[in-house]
Amino acid sequence: MAATTERSQQECNPARDAKFPARTNAARALKRALDLLGSAVLLLLVLPVIAVVALLVKWQDAGPVIYRRRVVGPRGEFDAFKLRSMRLDADEVLQRDPQLRAEFEQNFKLKTDPRITPIGRVIRRLSLDELPQLFNVLKGEMSLVGPRMITPLELERFADARWIFHDMRPGLTGYWQVYGRQDVSYAKRVQMELYYVQNWSLLLDFKILMKTPLAVVRGKGAY
Repeated sequence: MAATTERSQQECNPARDAKFPARTNAARALKRALDLLGSAVLLLLVLPVIAVVALLVKWQDAGPVIYRRRVVGPRGEFDAFKLRSMRLDADEVLQRDPQLRAEFEQNFKLKTDPRITPIGRVIRRLSLDELPQLFNVLKGEMSLVGPRMITPLELERFADARWIFHDMRPGLTGYWQVYGRQDVSYAKRVQMELYYVQNWSLLLDFKILMKTPLAVVRGKGAY
């Protein structure tokens, strides 16, 4: 109950909202409408790609095709869908290696990750593993553009800036993905996410969407 009250206060803070004149109800409604239209159109285009990759993942080890990552958003925690890119025993591999686990806890990412499968490495490089998140966008859990999704454990890293995940839906792409990605420190990532939310506008979203294909093709910081 206390968590719900705190979230409501964060979402409806007049003092904070006054800093963001572009964040009107009309702008939010238009953003959501564009999310619905964009995700529906994109799904029609990429469903064959999702199907082919899913078959490859299944063929590789007969394991589940979809991985559900527990992340946070304005409505609370939810499962973000991804095409599985890791071994079936990925969690055990991390727990068995203290050095690997310590590196992971630094940035919640491993530059050379032994848990990733050969097919997984390719689909991560091209960001194909994240295509199923278009369903999360349709459901209203995510947006086409927004802060990068994080786990509940990562929320602690954002300290006083954690309110941004109560304010905006996490995005399929975003400011950090096109301007920084894994090449920046976690502290810098927090600054970039905060900059995006504080300067959000439909025009900024449009610019990020236009830059996303090139960022994916370049693959800089993707691992």
